[in-house]
Amino acid sequence: MKVSSFNIQTFLIDGGAMYGVVPKVLWNKQYPADENNLIPLDLRSLVIETENRVVLIDTGFGTKQSDKFFSHFHLFGGEGLIEGLAKLGYKPADITDVIHTHLHYDHCGGGIGVDENGGYFPVFPNAKYHISQSQWDSALNPNVREADSFLKENILPIKELGLLNPIKKEGPLMPGIELRFFNGHTKGQMIPIIDLHNGKKAVYAADLFPSTAHVHLAWNASYDVEPLVSMEEKEIFLNEAINKNYFLFYQHDHFTECSTLIKTPRGIRAGEKLTLSEILK
Repeated sequence: MKVSSFNIQTFLIDGGAMYGVVPKVLWNKQYPADENNLIPLDLRSLVIETENRVVLIDTGFGTKQSDKFFSHFHLFGGEGLIEGLAKLGYKPADITDVIHTHLHYDHCGGGIGVDENGGYFPVFPNAKYHISQSQWDSALNPNVREADSFLKENILPIKELGLLNPIKKEGPLMPGIELRFFNGHTKGQMIPIIDLHNGKKAVYAADLFPSTAHVHLAWNASYDVEPLVSMEEKEIFLNEAINKNYFLFYQHDHFTECSTLIKTPRGIRAGEKLTLSEILK
């Protein structure tokens, strides 16, 4: 098992949106905003080699959208999707599996490209794209809250091009990668749990825990469609994670790539902050 990480893109987003009903006086201490109330987020991805497979988790925004669309996100930094893979020694054709945790535009847009004639093509031509069935169904028939996050040009070509592998139940996807379903942020979000080569396990936290601050049960993004469900899911999973010594790998936290978990008098919190490389030693 070989596990590598890279940051596709860094962008800015409204801090209040990421912390929902939590007062700014509290979240701003942990995740400082600029004068426009914007905070930096990353779009980290993982590449996993196992059993002659090369697995990519999430693909970022992609490049299909207009300048107006991207102007809302103040893009800066990051290695890029294809460029980041190249630095790790991979070409798009090397990827055999893409796991999309969910289909919001910042998680899946890079999986589908558009050519000079306006036609869509798979960025990873030899890969199957794994998406939970319930997330797929939600994306095709979205609620009013999420409709703007599901972009048809990111989603419909996945099936039209024969890439889709719908995941209908939790469990192992392949040796070393287990998938879990969560419904608070969006219905059918898939969270991968990865066996590391040294016997440890890492959780690709996606939007279940966007940052270390979101480990707090009551700190949830305003994007969560079912915040009370998010709190229940987080509590159950955090107890499992701390009992089994999982590491959390944060997709969005600009300042922290990974952390342990610790019990405190006020509940479970992020513990030691680490890089993936430090965990893999």
